[in-house]
Amino acid sequence: MRITDLEVISVRVNHRGDWLHVRLHTDEGLTGIGEASHGGFGPDRDAIVSAILLHQCQPVLRGRDPSAVVPAVSALRPLVDGLATATAVSACEQALWDLAGKATGLPVYRLLGGPSRERIPLYANINRATKERTPEGFARSAAAAVADGFRAVKCAPFDGMDRAHVRDLDQRARRRLGLDCVAAVRDAVGQEVDVLVDCHSYFDVATALEVATELRRCGVSWFEEPLPTVDLDGLARLRPLVADLELIGGETLFGLEGFWPYLGKGTWDVIMPDVKHCGGIGALLAISALADSRGVAVAPHNPSGPVAMIASAHAAATLPHLRALEYAWGEVGWRESLVAPAERIVDGELVLPTCPGLGMALNEDTVVAHRGPDSQGSG
Repeated sequence: MRITDLEVISVRVNHRGDWLHVRLHTDEGLTGIGEASHGGFGPDRDAIVSAILLHQCQPVLRGRDPSAVVPAVSALRPLVDGLATATAVSACEQALWDLAGKATGLPVYRLLGGPSRERIPLYANINRATKERTPEGFARSAAAAVADGFRAVKCAPFDGMDRAHVRDLDQRARRRLGLDCVAAVRDAVGQEVDVLVDCHSYFDVATALEVATELRRCGVSWFEEPLPTVDLDGLARLRPLVADLELIGGETLFGLEGFWPYLGKGTWDVIMPDVKHCGGIGALLAISALADSRGVAVAPHNPSGPVAMIASAHAAATLPHLRALEYAWGEVGWRESLVAPAERIVDGELVLPTCPGLGMALNEDTVVAHRGPDSQGSG
């Protein structure tokens, strides 16, 4: 079996971004799917990733045996020079595993050594579903997610922050509003549900310390990306000052080389490799093994579509010390129709698929109904 073509499939979601997919075609009629969403910043990010997939990844992959996943990914790795190329390569890697599983008749998690669990614990990221960016709006979303069976919810309520001016009065007001949203979420879900807070790298060390004090009062221990990931020195300074909170990060890093400086310095309590950016399924496993050796937990980043969700789940199924997998709760009402079979979530846990490969395929009717502007390639 050989790869004959690469197709890019864009699905329009909302103002926060689309879901971008790569589909590999073979001369035996099998196809493999991967997700390449959110591969950069700005309005042209999907167009850039799409171009990388078609003009850089496709020439490398065409004619290759897709069941030889590691050699194919090794051939793609030299392309990686930033987030956009890392996302393109990661999507191709997912699609290669999908094809390898289909060729052998096994789910991907079987090819990876077998599952440690048949259900993947999830937490509900309510951020993209919360259109009313007020304490009341966040509280309603959180309560609805708990009603759906989730026992942990995450919000990112610090809208419009500017790290360069974080001490200004207007920025203090935005920070106060964000903290009021966190408090409202806690009140809405009670003390038995975990509340996770994503700060989107908006703060400096002094501001992060102030925010940490407020989070403690709300019973929040998950302190995600208070500083930019690139500020390794700042994170190292912050770590001992908030030792009673868990520092979380790493969502845009690629490969072992991306994570090692942070794991080597003991910066984070939990890392968040994203299957769309870190190098794919195999890379997520390698990074997780390195983290485990340093006593660091793993909670894969995944505010994504159902393809990345399933790809992440195959890796997460094999991890001995998985914390939880992120789920983009309530983002669009038609999500479950995008793939067949649909994601099966029971009591806040994803039930692993049993079909070969990733265990799902895109529903062409839904793709057509929501086709985005960056779909390219005929297959």
